[in-house]
Amino acid sequence: MYASREDIGYDFGDDSKVGSKPIKPNPNIDGGWAWMIVLSSFLVHILIMGSQMALGILNIEWLEEFNQSRGLTAWVSSLSMGITLIVGPFIGLFISMCGCRRTAIIGGILNALGWILSAYASNVHYLFLTFGVTAGIGSGMVYLPAVVMVGQYFQKRRALAQGLSTTGTGFGAFLMTALLKYLCTEFGWRNAMFIQGAISLNLCVCGALMRPLSLKDVSEKYAKALSRSTETIKSNGVLSEELEKKDKATNEEVLDRVQHMETGGKSRSGRNMHGLRILKTVSQLTVTVRKGFAMWYSSYFGAASLFTNRVFVAFIIWALFAYSSFVIPFIHLPEIVKQYNLSRQNNIFPLTSIIAIVHIFGKVILGIISDLPCISTWNVFLMANFTLVTCILTLPLLQTYVGLAVICALIGFSSGYFSLMPVVTEDLVGIKHLANAYGIIICANGISALFGPPFAGWIYDITQKYDFSFYISGLLYMVGIIFLLIQPCIQKKQPREKSTEEAQV
Repeated sequence: MYASREDIGYDFGDDSKVGSKPIKPNPNIDGGWAWMIVLSSFLVHILIMGSQMALGILNIEWLEEFNQSRGLTAWVSSLSMGITLIVGPFIGLFISMCGCRRTAIIGGILNALGWILSAYASNVHYLFLTFGVTAGIGSGMVYLPAVVMVGQYFQKRRALAQGLSTTGTGFGAFLMTALLKYLCTEFGWRNAMFIQGAISLNLCVCGALMRPLSLKDVSEKYAKALSRSTETIKSNGVLSEELEKKDKATNEEVLDRVQHMETGGKSRSGRNMHGLRILKTVSQLTVTVRKGFAMWYSSYFGAASLFTNRVFVAFIIWALFAYSSFVIPFIHLPEIVKQYNLSRQNNIFPLTSIIAIVHIFGKVILGIISDLPCISTWNVFLMANFTLVTCILTLPLLQTYVGLAVICALIGFSSGYFSLMPVVTEDLVGIKHLANAYGIIICANGISALFGPPFAGWIYDITQKYDFSFYISGLLYMVGIIFLLIQPCIQKKQPREKSTEEAQV
């Protein structure tokens, strides 16, 4: 059932082969500093995804402060959560140009700025810009590097590492909810957002921990960029061969001149040396930006576009429907509990808390199972999806607290497949294209999260029931799963048919 890049006949040009022994370019792979990367990603999930899970506390404060409709006020939280994921493809461009560390540090500053500026909001529309857009973009600039770096540092235990790092979402949901509630009670919501902005600056520390696998001096790094940029641009068809040779010759000439001046700097003036070093830096930056943009452009629009991979396209379609099926229960379960007169039991142990707690264990356990040598990550991923969609379709049929608690526990455990998404994505496109590919996937998830809950509310306004919201979202989710099942079969069948026709000819 599992379809690797070789099975579907799709290759991005990397040298990895199924069954071959993975090459360890760095002793920190699967150990050493790799666990610091997991810790960094874990803290990022606490500060970003955990904070977004706790925005219900601030939503109540905004309703009282600005006296706007619930629908309009809810868009502040929806924008923040949606934009964090939707900007994924553009964050992939930043990663290609600047690397994960710089992108995450800049994102941490932007996220903190969004929280702090929101403390001075005079109306809801002001929050759309400061919290929804500014903090949302900043969150996206930290979240994607946190996922990508774990994939780069792990080979044998990728699923477990991703599972451990993403458990920060569940822990963050509890910690940040308690923290924001305490801060709002003691200092008011404005001071609470200001303090949270200061806490969010720790995202810059998390970004600083995301050091690249290869730490080389500037000249070696520059030479490597020169040698690889020509191949990248050539494969993209962006520049002609003559322009490539001209740019390469120019850059090499600049580097040679600078190195010559550095060795003979004693006989030259300091002013010329300073000017040539600036020229070297500008030339290096130009090559890096061009190389990053060429790689990003090739992934989306070039001959080796990610969209030529049918299985990956099916994965995107699945992502458009999957995330809303997980978000809708969080948003609408409290209202369902009131309709079934189960508020007393729910106040003792909320159903949403059951989902969050079991979700933590689900990520770790599914990660451990997927890393077993005899187990396919793809099969575990699909089985978890089937379990989740079954729970979504069954939930409206249960009207007792015990029944709902069991279903919510299954939803929490099966939704632990989120930790497997980067692993499956990497298996489809390779580590080289993980940032751009996973950026598209979380963008689809963001669209799902942005429009899923309002769609469920719209269905309720028409039918006066939440049942149809779960049925429709579950059926759409099932359509996405079917796409994942049939596309690998079609992709593997086509080359065989072609070879048969050629043999007949």
